[in-house]
Amino acid sequence: MSILERLTRFVAEVFKTNLEIFLEALKLSPNAQGYVSGSITELLLKKKLQEDYGFEVKRIREKWEGRKHPNHHGDFYFRKPTNSLWYVLESKGVKSNSEKWNKLYNYDQLKSFLILHADKIDWIDKEENVEPQVVSWLSENLPKFQDEYNETIYNFEDVKKYKHPKKENAKSKAILSLQDVAREKIGEMISERLNYLESKLKVLETHFVAGKSKSNEREQATPRINEFNIISVDIFLKYNEHQFFFANPKRLESSRKYPKHLRQNYIIGFVFFDADDRGTLNLSKDWCNDLNEIYETLNPDDAVLESEMREDTRNFIPIDQADDIDT
Repeated sequence: MSILERLTRFVAEVFKTNLEIFLEALKLSPNAQGYVSGSITELLLKKKLQEDYGFEVKRIREKWEGRKHPNHHGDFYFRKPTNSLWYVLESKGVKSNSEKWNKLYNYDQLKSFLILHADKIDWIDKEENVEPQVVSWLSENLPKFQDEYNETIYNFEDVKKYKHPKKENAKSKAILSLQDVAREKIGEMISERLNYLESKLKVLETHFVAGKSKSNEREQATPRINEFNIISVDIFLKYNEHQFFFANPKRLESSRKYPKHLRQNYIIGFVFFDADDRGTLNLSKDWCNDLNEIYETLNPDDAVLESEMREDTRNFIPIDQADDIDT
């Protein structure tokens, strides 16, 4: 039985519909797409841990009976077969709208952002003055920001809430020119610039958001540093394939206000694209695509107790068993 036939039978049994309706429903639901994407990332990550690194892997139960262990807020337990120590790994993705959120559709913000994160950019000579190198790269690779896109634009909300000063300045002039422009039009202007920008670079940024409650001992809505031992980020939203990068949370810069917590956003690096649309990864030194390197930074004292582990042993109908479904 072909994969298409198996998928058809699976959809019919589980969702009581056909592939056409299933696909249309999936296309109409960003939340569903996000959930499926997350499941795919976790499945590929588990296979990578097992097949590429030889780790023993167990899924961590999402819903616990009683209070969840504060240091088990991850997706997988893993250990080397030759070692009795179990560690916790959390799986995340990258922020989908980082370029927009950082307002990189404006030249000044884009230039400042690249200068700020020059330590993560391979084509910058760190021994030389950084700004001229960034300006030169922008001029060569994104020339529209020198002319067609040289004026600063603001999103609709910023325009509407802006209070004009008595003395006119560059910002007030720019916002005045947008005051009668519809929300949709401003959105289109920003999207046009972002599409142009992303033809040459994309930002790899984390989005570590977590619920805050007394039971999970969080003081802010981000993970505590000791909730897991290693964090994995899949960059497929900004790259042409699933690629995993790993970090030890104890070696990441902590929240300024709550030092026991991670920050919500870390710039992992960039993807730069050449004329043939080939992407080149430039990464922060805090992140590595070799899990073994990060594993070596772990402290054995931080391993979880096997007696406290809660493995997810729930059984689902996997797609490769669809042949056995009697429809």
